[in-house]
Amino acid sequence: MEGKGSEIELPGFRFHPTEEEILDFYLRRAAAGKKLNVDIITTVNLYLYDPWDLPAMAKMGEREWYFFVPRDRRQGNGGRPNRTTERGFWKATGSDRHIRSSVDPRRLIGLKKTLVYYRGRAPRGTKTDWIMNEYRLPDASNSFGSAPTPKEDIVICKVYRKATPLRELEQRAAMEEESRVSIADTSSTSSGHETLQNFTYDKFIKEMKEEQELLAIEAAEVSSLPEAAMTKPSEPAAGRQLPSLPELQVPSHGSFDWLQDPFISQLRSPWLEQWSPLYAQMLNF
Repeated sequence: MEGKGSEIELPGFRFHPTEEEILDFYLRRAAAGKKLNVDIITTVNLYLYDPWDLPAMAKMGEREWYFFVPRDRRQGNGGRPNRTTERGFWKATGSDRHIRSSVDPRRLIGLKKTLVYYRGRAPRGTKTDWIMNEYRLPDASNSFGSAPTPKEDIVICKVYRKATPLRELEQRAAMEEESRVSIADTSSTSSGHETLQNFTYDKFIKEMKEEQELLAIEAAEVSSLPEAAMTKPSEPAAGRQLPSLPELQVPSHGSFDWLQDPFISQLRSPWLEQWSPLYAQMLNF
């Protein structure tokens, strides 16, 4: 019964503590070396693991998981901590945020650092949706009033996955749908081209076959004719006589009388004969 009563008295037991409860109750008690009656938060060096392996190592949690993480000496002395994992690294976003008491706003109860996990190696890497909030107690010089020196240098880290907005999910769904439609259109277009090519090829083959069949028929018809019909010209049928045509009358140039020609008669002028006997002789030849 005492154990059950102790569990009920724990602040934020469901387990969703506020930032003030994380710092002022859980972390301050752990730093002072005080043990809780119920083991709720696991102590682990989470930088040895990838973020998707951490939920199975937590004591409880459904959407967010809490861990006590010891700080190394270099980090405690103001040096830069090593936040590199096997497959990536945690990268801080912005400066630390001060967490103050809700009862006394002048009292600084702790600091919060937000980090994002990247796949790959720094400075390059692929951003993921894994987020970590690191809560640590303030230094004695920064706290309001006197603060006891902690026995253990430890922080609390809350690890969770960033919720994807509905608009982004709708955009992803629309992009996937467009991609499927584009792939379907491409496949249908390519199949249409293949069908057209096949149709053209089939048509060509069909026409070639038809032409070969026609040539074969013509060759068979020619081979069936008698040899005389293929070698000799056709002769008129027996008993059929060709019509007789009159002979063409062609004038004979040998009997042409040059002296009777009117033009030659004009050239045969007595005056010209008297003037030139040679010319008269040429006309009488």
